[in-house]
Amino acid sequence: MGLSARIRTRDGWAVSHAVVTLTDMTGAQVLRAAADGEGAVRDATELPPGPYTVIVTAVGYAPVASTALVTASGRAEVGNIVLARQGGTELPPPGPWTIDPAHSTVGAVAQHLGITSVHGRFTEFGGRVEIAEDVEKSRVEAIIRSSSIDTGNGMRDGHLKSPDFLDVEQYPELTYRSTGLTPAGSDRWTVHGELQMHGVVRPVDLDLSYLGTGADPWGGTRAAFRATAELRREDFAMNYNQVVQAGISAIGTTLRVELDIQAVQGDSLPQG
Repeated sequence: MGLSARIRTRDGWAVSHAVVTLTDMTGAQVLRAAADGEGAVRDATELPPGPYTVIVTAVGYAPVASTALVTASGRAEVGNIVLARQGGTELPPPGPWTIDPAHSTVGAVAQHLGITSVHGRFTEFGGRVEIAEDVEKSRVEAIIRSSSIDTGNGMRDGHLKSPDFLDVEQYPELTYRSTGLTPAGSDRWTVHGELQMHGVVRPVDLDLSYLGTGADPWGGTRAAFRATAELRREDFAMNYNQVVQAGISAIGTTLRVELDIQAVQGDSLPQG
């Protein structure tokens, strides 16, 4: 007797925080039940036979309403109910995700002499993404080895590692920890957080895009993201400003950060 249903996303993930409400044809509520960790609803309440309206809600998803028929046995088997993300974009399932440095890039672009761009990247980093049931409560944190900066020029890299810039001996790590998310579109968010670099902590927002989720060859599930941010060197006490002819600075005062991130579902990366 009672109601049984399974709540899923379009990608087949369980929606464990869904709530199912059953109303009779007059609109009166006769049952309310929450899904379990596998997105299943099982309620043994005895129901009079007849038609009912099933309403399914979950934070971050568009509500769904359908009709269910309770049989003479007092049972209503609704089956799978598919919820769509508000805005139409399916997101990775909630839980921990581990950043995979081997398939991710932490890059930066700076102006050089006012006419060209210098591209660099950090080769040693790691981090974790915790996706919440309410996606706006998700969190991210990352740690970057400052000495792993690589611009393809040894002399320039040495200068960037010196006290004029990153001062890697005194400040071996850059850290970023999010403090909140604000939706900016169906698959875009502004990540609010704090960046610690060169011994200074400043608020830094990331413009984040979600690129999708898929299986990998090692039996895991991966999610891909791209994020960008603009930094000012002066905000992090990096005031080196050699001026060449015509008053042009050798290195620009702003830095564009470009992140291409793959994260693996779970608390650890696959072996091998």
